[in-house]
Amino acid sequence: MDMPTTQFLTGTELLSKAMRDIRKKRGLKTSEVASSMGMALRSYEHFEAGRGRISYERLLAFAKATDSDPYALLAVVAFDSPEFALRVADNKLMQVMMLTLKEFNEELGEDIGYLETRTLIAAFTRIFRELTDNVRKRDTFAEEWLAERTTAKPVRKPDRR
Repeated sequence: MDMPTTQFLTGTELLSKAMRDIRKKRGLKTSEVASSMGMALRSYEHFEAGRGRISYERLLAFAKATDSDPYALLAVVAFDSPEFALRVADNKLMQVMMLTLKEFNEELGEDIGYLETRTLIAAFTRIFRELTDNVRKRDTFAEEWLAERTTAKPVRKPDRR
């Protein structure tokens, strides 16, 4: 039976797919993740399948056990994209954003409420455009350097006559 497209998945099913995909990307068995989370194997299997109790604490434990981004797991439902959590599992994009936002909140305190929506939209749009440009125009110096040197003519060994 084929998996339905994500447009027809519930929030629990989206999270389940994201967790399963992350576990597989990490090359982990269900028993390894269950053990790392301090859960019985059967309980973990229910949890990953979306049938067990999904709580914030369990998502944090899963993220720790799989070295993935706990906030990206939460965003899976809002974004309707289990692929998002998989894409940012290594760079921890959402975790970095949330920790930076936490520091911003602590610095501004009550003044954070004075930020205008227009300013926020412009700032986030600019940041994400810069990040997009960075990825698309990433520094290819190392790749070009290696390619240039590995495609050079081989050094000829002297004859031993």
